[in-house]
Formats: sequence, structure tokens, C-alpha cells
Amino acid sequence: MATAGRQVEKRASAPRVTNERIFIYDGKDRNGKIVRGEIRAASEAVANATLRRQNIKVSRLRTQARLGRGGIKERDITFVTRQLATMMQAGVPLIQSFDIIGRGHANPAVSRLLTELRIDVETGSSLAAAFGRHPRQFDPLYVNIISAGERGGILDTLLQRLAQHREKILTIKGKVKKALFYPAAVVVVAVVVVAIILVFVIPQFKNIFSSFGADLPAPTQLVIALSEFMTEWWYGVTALVAGAVFGVMHLLKTSARARSLYDRASLRIPVVGDLLHKSSIARWTRTLATMSAAGVPLVDALDSVAGASGNTLYEEATRRIQASVSTGSSLTQAMNDTMLFPNMVVQMVSIGEESGSLDAMLSKVADIFDEEVDNLVDGLSSLLEPMIMAVLGVLIGGIIISVYLPLFKLGNAV
Repeated sequence: MATAGRQVEKRASAPRVTNERIFIYDGKDRNGKIVRGEIRAASEAVANATLRRQNIKVSRLRTQARLGRGGIKERDITFVTRQLATMMQAGVPLIQSFDIIGRGHANPAVSRLLTELRIDVETGSSLAAAFGRHPRQFDPLYVNIISAGERGGILDTLLQRLAQHREKILTIKGKVKKALFYPAAVVVVAVVVVAIILVFVIPQFKNIFSSFGADLPAPTQLVIALSEFMTEWWYGVTALVAGAVFGVMHLLKTSARARSLYDRASLRIPVVGDLLHKSSIARWTRTLATMSAAGVPLVDALDSVAGASGNTLYEEATRRIQASVSTGSSLTQAMNDTMLFPNMVVQMVSIGEESGSLDAMLSKVADIFDEEVDNLVDGLSSLLEPMIMAVLGVLIGGIIISVYLPLFKLGNAV
């Protein structure tokens, strides 16, 4: 019954998503003064009726352009959150904060988003409900923390925590991308260089070799065969590689099964898998610490934390933890049963539960793993650079030696 009641309460407090649009209007007020503004309404007729009730005679009404899909990045939302938290702590009213941030932001899509949020709040909507109407920019974690801040009257404090949380998560993501970008970029460049050599350089040597009238060494024959294949079928190879890349990316976006297999396999890669493990734990514990500090009930907090780690293995484990906690199990026991979290993490969570300082302990765990991610990134860069150079040396050097072997034999014969 308690669980059912919690679910009913959750549904009741969830932000209501509507099909309303924003209209820009020009007109005159009751004193004949020219006015211009924005209003949210389900249709043009509703917007006109609302403005008439406000004694505004509309001369022009048009729909505002919708937000672009790719116009707002995660870094933009983090920046807005930090500015909003700073302004609220400085005593700036919420509506005025939206105006100041929106006018000063370089991204027009963010300015339009803030305008929509301001209009929602002006028309009586709660801040959590206003954010909830934009799920692509504000995830359930964000909305739940804002809702807790509004209910508890500590919105400025929780906005500050939310800004810190998002900044930390962005930092972790940046470190992982930094560690993986360099080797990926070098591999792509190496493939392009080898393709250029096979398509444009090797055919020139082939014409020279044909005048020798002698058998070519096996490595040279292999390189020439690869060159002939690439020269004749380069468009097919390019299309196949591009199709495979886009196909895999599409499959990972649309298939939960494929995403799960990919995430599990990535965690087993030597060195890189350890980096992904630690970064997932850092994000998981920091997100739960933020939710716990905001006063969100543990079961509801775990619902938002599930997707915060960025890995489906941890998401599935979080669902199991949530189910165990909802039936009366402790968080420590539920985490230990997943066999996914290191013993140190479980022990610190246990201390946090016993002492009533779960959020503080989780934050310390996140800080520890942040530092370990830093060390792993530095170590991975130092380890990969010589390995990549060695592989490139063998690959490019092997092709060059194969090309020059017949010339060496010709020189010996002379």
C-alpha cells in the first residue's frame, strides 16, 4: 500500500505536459499604448481570447519558432543552472533572472527556452512543471531536485547543488572523452594515410616493377594486390565502412539489447574498461548524493539515478537495487548483492546509512573516484602513445619495406 501511495503521489506531482505553443503578439492596451509580448496557449483562438480578457486589442499574432533539436547542449544547461543559482542566492527574482540570462546568452535556442520557462512561471506554473515540459533539456533528476527545492523552500540551495553536480559530471565526461579521443583520432588518420598510399603511391611503383621481368617478393606481391583491390573497389570499401559505422550507431540508439551488449563489452576492455567502470561509479554516487541531499526519498532518487551512470549495466543494477530497497532492504545490502560496486564503496555507504550522513559519504566516494579517473587518464595517455606509435611504425614501415624490397634485390644483382 505504501508503494502504491508513493506511486500515486509521484504521478500527481509529475509535471503536466501539454501541446501549448508560444505566440508573439502586437497590439494596444486599454489606454491605446502599443504593446508587444509573448503568451502561451493551445491555439491561436485561445491566445486571442486570453489577450481580449486582458484588454489588449491584438493587431498581429504569430507562432514563435520551435526550439531546434540540436540547438541546446548539455554545457548550455549547466551554464544556465549555475547562473540561475547565483542570481537566486543574490536575491534576484526568478522572472527577472530568466530575462537577464536569456538576453545575455549567445545561443538563440537557449534564449527561446528561457522565454518559454519565464512565460510558464508567469502564468502560474511551478518551476518544476515548467522544466518538466522540456524533457530533452531537463531530465527527471533535474526536475525532481527543483520540485524538492520548491516544496522545502530551499530552491536557491538546491540549484547551487544541482549546478555543482552537473559541472562535476561534465568534468568526468570530458576526462573520459579526452582519454579515448586521441587513440581514435590516430587510428582514423592511419587508415586514411594507408588508403592514400595504396591508391595513389603503390600503382606508380607497380609500373616500375613490371619492367624488371623477375618475380617479386611475397610481401611486395601482397601490397600490390591490396593496392589493385583498393584502386578498383575504393568506392565500395568506403561505402561499406561508412554504412557499418552509421549502422552500428543507429543500432546502439534504437536497440536496448545492442546497447547493453556494447556497454558490457566496453567494460571488459583492458585499461579502458577500468576507466569506464570508475567514471560510472563516480557519476552514480555523485548523482545519488545530490538527490539525497535534496531530501528526495531513496526509492524515488534511485529511479532518477538509474540512467545517470551512462552505462546500461549500472542502470540494470540500479533497478535491482531500487526493487530491493522498496521491499525493505538496506541500500548497502542491495548494492552488495549486485556484485558490481567495489567493497570500499559498499563500506562507505554502510557507514553513511548508519551515521545518517549518506549524502556526505556518497560525495566522498565520488571525489575519490574522480581522482582515480584523473590518474587513469594520465596513465592511459602515457601508455597509449608509445603503443600507437609502434603500431603505426610497423604498419607504414611494413608497406615501405615491401615496396623497396625489389629495388634492394635489383641493386644486389647489379
